[in-house]
Amino acid sequence: MNTTNEGLQMTRTEIFDKIADIIADRFETDRDGINEQLNFKQDLDADSIDFVEFVLELEDTFGAEISDEDAENLNTIGEVVDYIVAHQSQQK
Repeated sequence: MNTTNEGLQMTRTEIFDKIADIIADRFETDRDGINEQLNFKQDLDADSIDFVEFVLELEDTFGAEISDEDAENLNTIGEVVDYIVAHQSQQK
């Protein structure tokens, strides 16, 4: 289910907040400790399955398709936010 409004682009802050909520829920971590420098593997101890599930949730939430190649280059929360911001215009 796409939770973004059709035709309306979210701000960078709105995107970060939504991603932080997803991470806090999925990785059972404190929402207040989530920042753009947070690294999935180093800070969240995420394995490849965790990350694939996270990417699928991002695709569902933001309506953006994230290729496997692009996903491999997303290591921090900031990189994910930048990716979603850059690809908003390609949303379904």
